[in-house]
Amino acid sequence: MSGNSTRLGVGIANHLRDGLLACYLVVSFVGGVVLGSLVGETAGARRPAVVLACAAALLGAAAWLDGSGATLKALACLALAMGTMNTVFEREGEVRFGVTYMTGGLVRVGTGIASSVRGRGSWAWTNNFFLWMTFVAGAVAGAKVYGPPPNLTLVTAAAAALGLAALSLRLNEV
Repeated sequence: MSGNSTRLGVGIANHLRDGLLACYLVVSFVGGVVLGSLVGETAGARRPAVVLACAAALLGAAAWLDGSGATLKALACLALAMGTMNTVFEREGEVRFGVTYMTGGLVRVGTGIASSVRGRGSWAWTNNFFLWMTFVAGAVAGAKVYGPPPNLTLVTAAAAALGLAALSLRLNEV
């Protein structure tokens, strides 16, 4: 949402229509965070599975809307799903770590490397490095497979979220 917030500011200054679209996406994302937080709280110990299932449903709706030409509604569902997913790791009203906030993670990578160079650090920074690598790998994969409607990338994302929800339920039972 950093990029959309920047687009909002630039759009307000230069091209209001772009700014309004960015605002629409930011509001949808925040709505998804609210939705995920409320749904997750209700789910209790099954939070990850239920929140991921909710995100899968939103991604599925985005795929259907995109395929039927309702692009703005599809974008809203995507932003809602992304906001919802950010609450998977929420505990007591706070997110334990940033899922898609790469700036802080990269700062932790840099400070961790610096601490290691000084002989004071551990290898804990590698967790943030691998999180960043998976983020970039996801972006590359998404860019490679994205295509015109019917856009199977959205269906694939919905199926992956649903699969993770099922896995989370299974792990919760063990």
